[in-house]
Amino acid sequence: MTHATLTPDAKPETAPAAQDGGQSRKVFVKTYGCQMNVYDSERMGDALVRDGYQTVDTVEAADLILINTCHIREKAAEKVYSQLGRLAKLKRERNAEGGDLMVAVAGCVAQAEGQEIIRRAPVVDVVIGPQTYHRLPEALARARNGESVVETEFPAEDKFDGLPNAPEKAIRARGVAAFLTVQEGCDKFCTFCVVPYTRGAEVSRPVDRILGEAERLAEAGVREITLLGQNVNAWHGKGADGREWGLGELVRRLATIKGIDRIRYTTSHPRDMDDALIAAHRDLPELMPYLHLPVQSGSDRILKAMNRRHTAAEYVKLVERIRAARPDIALSGDFIVGFPGETDADFEDTMQLVREVRYASAFTFKYSIRPGTPGADMEGQVDEAVKTERLAQLQDLINQQTRAFGRECVGKVVDLLLEKPGRNTDQLFGRSPWLQPVIVDAKLGEIGDIVRVRITQPGTTGLYAELVE
Repeated sequence: MTHATLTPDAKPETAPAAQDGGQSRKVFVKTYGCQMNVYDSERMGDALVRDGYQTVDTVEAADLILINTCHIREKAAEKVYSQLGRLAKLKRERNAEGGDLMVAVAGCVAQAEGQEIIRRAPVVDVVIGPQTYHRLPEALARARNGESVVETEFPAEDKFDGLPNAPEKAIRARGVAAFLTVQEGCDKFCTFCVVPYTRGAEVSRPVDRILGEAERLAEAGVREITLLGQNVNAWHGKGADGREWGLGELVRRLATIKGIDRIRYTTSHPRDMDDALIAAHRDLPELMPYLHLPVQSGSDRILKAMNRRHTAAEYVKLVERIRAARPDIALSGDFIVGFPGETDADFEDTMQLVREVRYASAFTFKYSIRPGTPGADMEGQVDEAVKTERLAQLQDLINQQTRAFGRECVGKVVDLLLEKPGRNTDQLFGRSPWLQPVIVDAKLGEIGDIVRVRITQPGTTGLYAELVE
């Protein structure tokens, strides 16, 4: 599959021939957005492979074009419609020549827009939301019979029950680091966010399903797993013992699986960072010393307007507890500037929090209206030029901290998982325990090896390292 993300591309195994005269259908998947969208695309690809599809790398070679969309970025829906306009021309040309090209839209824009996508873009045959991916083969079959299919209800059944297990060959093709969704949806209802409306309420997968998938990943050669959830540390899945486990307990159990040497998780909410999870960071070498802990603003007034339900001081105190448990932990965060009503003083509170916490990295955004969210109707919308200026100031401070963290890593000796070839044929790529890209000489080992290296210098986008003899 082809992904429009920084995540390495992943291609499901070649499909068996479909029962249509020996010719298998071909699918091109384009993924936008978060790691969970990448995971969802992989699982949809698994379902399509078992339904007789083969994945291809170009739209020109495809019989089905599947766009997995994200609603977080500004004007996300309009960008999808623009892309669909281009695909309409391709579909007309292909089908005029006797082809049977189909187009499907999945993801959060699909959930938010629903039937409107079919109305505005008749090129689309299937619209399917994040909770109904397991129905994709059935939806495509209905569309081939001439029906325009919109599947955006939140079903009673668990979509993971309906998705097939990924074939081992497909997992191996994806590499030695893999995503594993443990939790979906959100009950927090931050006033700037569409996730509760597109992904639904918080749902936690049971322990046995998670362990089963993790064991299959390990058997296929995966050595690092990243647990995914909109609020991953809110996970509270039911165990075989009938109890509800928390994420700290789950991570401890995952660390016992043979072959799983590194564990990460994202994205966390400060209110769900409990003592058991902090203790897991203290105790488990398998749990990487990296934590993405969004705060969004350093102003208590803006945090209240955002419905974050914590203060800046509470966030800083939490960070201090985490660092006391794991002193070498690297923190990243999310920040929104220009939320309705944000003053210069509010923005300075954010800058002060960043100076106090010291981040290894962070994602910064200008506030943009999301229709249907409370923030869209708030008074005091901030001028775009002001938002742009504030974003530049914040990003400059974050960049300074990121570069400083990289310099602090020089000389440190770390274990590095070799994930894939580097840009040059004589290099290999891995990630440090703190998630930074690391480039090493290809002679150091094979993909999938964990090697002991010393960080030698920071680069513009990562680090360089050499083998420790």
